[in-house]
Amino acid sequence: MIKTALLQEEGILEAARIIQAGGLVGMPTETVYGLGANGLDPAAVARIFEAKGRPQDNPLILHIPQADWLERYCRNIPKAAYRLAEEFWPGPLTVVLPRRSNVPNRTTGGLDTVGMRCPNHPLALALIQAADLPVAAPSGNTSGKPSPTTARHMLEDMDGKIDAILDGGPCSVGVESTIVDLTCHIPRLLRPGGVTLEHLQRVLGEVVVDPAVTRLMKSGEKPKAPGMKYRHYAPKAPVTVIAGTPRKTARYIFEHCSPEDGIICFDEFRDLFSAQVVEPLGSANNLEEQARRLFDALRAFDHTEVTAIWAQCPDCKGIGLAITNRLNKAAGFHIVEV
Repeated sequence: MIKTALLQEEGILEAARIIQAGGLVGMPTETVYGLGANGLDPAAVARIFEAKGRPQDNPLILHIPQADWLERYCRNIPKAAYRLAEEFWPGPLTVVLPRRSNVPNRTTGGLDTVGMRCPNHPLALALIQAADLPVAAPSGNTSGKPSPTTARHMLEDMDGKIDAILDGGPCSVGVESTIVDLTCHIPRLLRPGGVTLEHLQRVLGEVVVDPAVTRLMKSGEKPKAPGMKYRHYAPKAPVTVIAGTPRKTARYIFEHCSPEDGIICFDEFRDLFSAQVVEPLGSANNLEEQARRLFDALRAFDHTEVTAIWAQCPDCKGIGLAITNRLNKAAGFHIVEV
C-alpha cells in the first residue's frame, strides 16, 4: 500500500515531481479536489481509473494554466473557445474540443474530443506550471461517491491509493466545472456548474442543454464528458429528492420522513426536523452557499446510521441547475414533485 503524503503549499515542487514521474496527486481547485496525473501518459491515467474504480469510457479533463496551451492539445479550435476563456478562465468552465493525436485514447475514453480547463486556484495553477504538462484530474473521490471539497474528504477515499494530496483549503465553488461542447453546430451544455447556462448564453447566444443533464443516460449511449452516464455523488443511504417550492417540499418531507432518516434542507426549515439527522444546505435564497455545502452534506451521512435521505433542492436558475443535477444524480433520479 502507498503511504499518502499530505502536502502544504511548500510541497508544490514535490507534487510536480510526482506528476512528472507518473504518480498521482490530489489537487485543490475552486470546484472540488481533483485526482491529478500526467494527462499525456497512458499508464499514469490508467492509475487514476484504478484508484477511483472509474469506468473506462468516462473521459477525463485536462487542466492547463492558460488559454494559449489549447493549441498544444486541440485542433480546429473555434473562436468561441477563446471568447469563453477570456470571459471565464481561470474558472469553473471546461470546453470540449477536437483533440490532437498527442492526447491518449485512455484520457478521452476513446473519444476524438477532449475537455480542457484552466482552474482558478493558485496551488492548482502553480502545480501545473511546475509540472509543465497538462494534468488530467477527475474529482478525487471513489467513483460514484460525493466529490471531495476538502483535503480531509479526499484522504477518506484515497489514503493508501495515491502518492500525495496537496492541501489548498476548502473549495470555494463546491460543485464540478461546467462542461460545454463546442464541437456541435450549436454549443451544448453537457454538465452544469459554476459558470451558469445564463453566463454561457450571454457569450455564445443559443446553447442547447443535453438531455443527460436532466435524466439518466440510456444503455449504449457514450458519455462525452465526466458525470454524464453513471450514478454519481451518492452516499451509502438512498436519496429521494423533493422538487417544488421550499415550503411545500419541507412540508412533504416532514409528513413522510421517519426518525431514522437523514434530511438535507434549507436553513429556514431546520427546526422542523428535530428528531432526524439534519445537514442544512444553506438559505433557500443563497444558491452559492448551497453549492458549497452540497457535497459536505451528502458525505456527512456516511458517518451516521441513517437508512434513507430526503433532500430539498432549489429551482434550476443560475447555479441552481448544477445543484439540482448533482442531487438528482445522487438520487438516481428518484424525484418526487410536489
